[in-house]
Amino acid sequence: MKEHYRCWAEIDRSALRRNVAFLREKFGPAVEFLAVVKANAYGHGMIEVARTIADQTNIFGVANLEEATVLRGAVQNPIAILGPALPEERPAIAERAFVPSVSTLEEAQDFDRVAGGRRVPIIFKIDTGMGRMGVLEEEAVAVFKEVHALSNVRVHSVSTHLTVSDQDEEFTRGQLNSFAGLIRQLRAEVPGDYKAHILQTAGVLAFAEEPFEIVRPGMLIYGVSSLPEFQSELHPAMTWKARIALIRDMPAGHGISYGRTFITPKKMRVATLSCGYADGYPRHLSNRGISVLVRGQRCPLLGRVTMDLMMIDVSHLPAAAVGDEVVLMGRQGDEDVSCTELADRAHTITWEIMTRIGARVRRLYV
Repeated sequence: MKEHYRCWAEIDRSALRRNVAFLREKFGPAVEFLAVVKANAYGHGMIEVARTIADQTNIFGVANLEEATVLRGAVQNPIAILGPALPEERPAIAERAFVPSVSTLEEAQDFDRVAGGRRVPIIFKIDTGMGRMGVLEEEAVAVFKEVHALSNVRVHSVSTHLTVSDQDEEFTRGQLNSFAGLIRQLRAEVPGDYKAHILQTAGVLAFAEEPFEIVRPGMLIYGVSSLPEFQSELHPAMTWKARIALIRDMPAGHGISYGRTFITPKKMRVATLSCGYADGYPRHLSNRGISVLVRGQRCPLLGRVTMDLMMIDVSHLPAAAVGDEVVLMGRQGDEDVSCTELADRAHTITWEIMTRIGARVRRLYV
């Protein structure tokens, strides 16, 4: 029997590869590519995404030891852990040759202690304004000298994180200039073969004048730009779909969903979809003017999104039928509901839309 899905996401492997090829063409072979595949590759499926682009990628970036361990079973590329490691995780990170991010001298000293005869490669993180990880700028050179002197630690690279690269050009250029100055100072005072990286997706797209030796985009891989002027250069890899599970003719004056936040103003043909907030569809899209696509046409969402189901208006589609494919995000015919549109309507960001898509949404790779 042919397998049918109630709610699924189709991931276009060719789109993933084209987005990476765009990056490669932009910088050439001299710049390494750190592909960020944390959070299940932003909801796209970490294992299959990594396998798809492994031959185009120098190093993969994940959030933590658990993700790194899972990914190691699928690819042989080096794996960087971009978040801070818990003390009890450090021996396993050293043993498995992952590349941890270090923000303090104490972390580096602990990796030096648990190295077990190996030299642990680390990313030395500098805080140039993010306030989340890293050695403060004014302390960076002094701490770096002590870290670099540790016998069982090898500095793989030095990094920082842009905080407002899709919002504030002036502050971003200040961060870039500050980081570049620190790298020049470090290389003058502590020579070595360590690399540097700062550019994530928005940085790659809008501030690419100085890429350093590594770039580390995330959302770019998946074809979504937080800067609208660059979206046409990328190829969204995910199309999120559900099915019409039920269609009913509803009388005027009838409530739709919890809270009766939508009352039918006239007779309406209402379809119930096999998707809800338990699948990751944002409840915040309730009554926010969002639509889905049925037979290539927009159909408005009605009332509140519920845990497993949601309702749409198909009054203008007499041919719509139970079992029809519905596009929640992506293109169908000439219409498109983008991740950016969903995020804007839900008053959130594209990263949250992608990463909240639930485990029961089957990923199909095409």
